[in-house]
Amino acid sequence: MNKDLAIFEGHEIRRIYDEKTETWFFSVVDIIQILTQQPDFQTARKYWNKLKERLGTEGNQSVTNCHRLKLPAADGKSYHTDVANAETLLRLVQSVPSPKAEPIKLWLAKVGYERMQEMADPARTLERARATWQKHGRSDKWIQQRMTGQETRNKLTDYWATHDIKQGDEYAILTNLIHQEWSGVSVTAHKDLKGLKTQNLHDHMSEAELIFTALAELSTRQIAETTAATGLPENQTAAKTGGRIAKHARLELEAQTGKKVVTGENYLPPGSAKKIKRRTMNEPAAIESFRERRRDG
Repeated sequence: MNKDLAIFEGHEIRRIYDEKTETWFFSVVDIIQILTQQPDFQTARKYWNKLKERLGTEGNQSVTNCHRLKLPAADGKSYHTDVANAETLLRLVQSVPSPKAEPIKLWLAKVGYERMQEMADPARTLERARATWQKHGRSDKWIQQRMTGQETRNKLTDYWATHDIKQGDEYAILTNLIHQEWSGVSVTAHKDLKGLKTQNLHDHMSEAELIFTALAELSTRQIAETTAATGLPENQTAAKTGGRIAKHARLELEAQTGKKVVTGENYLPPGSAKKIKRRTMNEPAAIESFRERRRDG
């Protein structure tokens, strides 16, 4: 999940993007703080706790639709926080008498409207993504490969969705299996190697990493379609086979060029823990060193 801040009239609203459902979830207490016009966060939190208790007693569905996800707090740590999507927040706002209610509703409605526009016309999502990547300095060649890889990924998940694979854990299991097979490292280890935390791994891949990821996922889908793989065990077999095809191609390229495909390069901005750079150290050794550090705690 990707964490970010939204701004409403100068107020920061914490939010988190769920890539699986393509939904923004906003901190409820941050919205409540604006509605109650309370400068003290703890007072706003107590207000929300009492409101949540009252609405829960009344059987209000909006409380049920809230989730608890980890968001960063003022002390720099992340804590489980009540969050809700724009639709649920629009209903909750109606329960708080406030002069800020209508402006907040309009703001949330705009957020929801933009999402509905993207659902009706997926090209808007691609245009927004392209603009963001260009803003961050990605080349046209990299952007094209990133978008091609996303299309390949979407076709694979479309297959999973119609062949008894549950969104969430089972998607993650298969994704990690494919990645482990082609790259030799798990998704988590690959992110750690690049110094990433909440960032999307694909947004920090090199062109070669994107190509091999796409090859592995395309191979997995075509094998799954050929064998009519259904359910987790059968799709795990397809995932291993598809990932292995990309692995053999990776090893052959590395043998010919003398360069490792999986690297610690990233596109983190200046001032981050790691900046984009070329690694001259032996990558397998670096990966093994990382694994040893993980085992030692």
